[in-house]
Amino acid sequence: MEDNGQARFQVEWDADKAQANARDYRVTFDEAATVFRDPLASTIPDPDHSLGEERYLTSGLSTRSRLLVISYTERPGRLRLISCRPATRRERRTYEEGEGHAER
Repeated sequence: MEDNGQARFQVEWDADKAQANARDYRVTFDEAATVFRDPLASTIPDPDHSLGEERYLTSGLSTRSRLLVISYTERPGRLRLISCRPATRRERRTYEEGEGHAER
């Protein structure tokens, strides 16, 4: 259960996908889930990857102070992580300039 300061929700993921993500991007889904605590995190729809389900991208700081981009979908009462990676330079600039900061 994650607490983002506004609401509590359950975060889940596929164990095999989490292992592959940690290997490929050196980011664990445990760390990725902490991005939802960042009050400055921003979320946008991800229509390019929303076939069959709506997906979202959230950029924010993890509790390890790394700027991450998370892909996830919403399920009743929970969020399902799909992938997570460190932000690109462009994404970091957008985050630092405060563009797109919106409450989720």
